[in-house]
Amino acid sequence: MTEVRHAPLAPTRTQRLPPGGEIDAHRHDDHQIVYAGRGVLAVTTSAGSWVAPATRALWIPAGTGHAHQAHGDVELHLLGLPRREDPLRLDGPAVLAVSPLLRELIITCTRGEDDDGPEQKRLRAVLLDQLRISVQQPLHLPTPSSPVLRTVCDRLRIDPSDNRTLAELGREAGASARTLSRLFSKELGMTFPQWRTQLRLHRALVLLAEQTPVTKVAHQCGWSSTSAFIDVFRRAFGHTPGKHSG
Repeated sequence: MTEVRHAPLAPTRTQRLPPGGEIDAHRHDDHQIVYAGRGVLAVTTSAGSWVAPATRALWIPAGTGHAHQAHGDVELHLLGLPRREDPLRLDGPAVLAVSPLLRELIITCTRGEDDDGPEQKRLRAVLLDQLRISVQQPLHLPTPSSPVLRTVCDRLRIDPSDNRTLAELGREAGASARTLSRLFSKELGMTFPQWRTQLRLHRALVLLAEQTPVTKVAHQCGWSSTSAFIDVFRRAFGHTPGKHSG
C-alpha cells in the first residue's frame, strides 16, 4: 500500500462513489463498518483485499490502514464505532453477511443525524447485537510475502482464466509444485485451488458490477462452463450471479 493517511475518527455518513472511484489509504482510531448498498466495494490493506457486494458488509478494526475502490455505481454507507464498542473482537478486517434487519440499521444510522440522542443509542444497541451474530464470509484474498509465490499470484491476478496447474505455473516461476503448495498453506492459510477460486469470485463480483454478461464473466474468470460458475457463485453468495448483476 501507499503511504497511509491518519484520519482520527471514522466518518458516519452516506456517500456516492462513481465506477472506479477511490478513497486513498488511511486509518482511523475507531472501528468502521463499510457497506455498499449498491455496487461492489473492494477494500485493500497490507494483508490482502476484501470485496463486498450489497449482501455483505466490511468490518475494519481501529488502526487498520485501508483503501477503498468502487466497482459499479456505489452507494457507500460508512459507520464509525468507538474502540470500546467492539462486538467482533477481530484483529483484521472481515466480510459479514448482512441480514435485512442489519441492512436497514446501517442505512438508518448513516443517513440520520450523528448524535447521542436516545433513539440513536437504541439503534446502535440493536446494530451491535446484530453484528455479534453476523456470520463471517470467506471473501478475503490474502497477499503473499515470498517473491516466488507473489510471482504466481500476480500472474493469475492478471488473467484469472489461466487454467495452468500449479506445477506448470511453478516452472515459469522457478519453484516446484510442492514448494508452492507449502507456501500457499503457510503464508495464505489456504490451498492453491481455494485461493484461485477466491480470486475468481473477486473478479466475478467486479465484472458483474460493471454489467458484464454472466456468460462472459464465467469465461473471463476461468470456469469451464457458465453452469459451473453459477453453481460456485450460488454456494458462495446464496444467490445466482444473474440476480446479483440485475
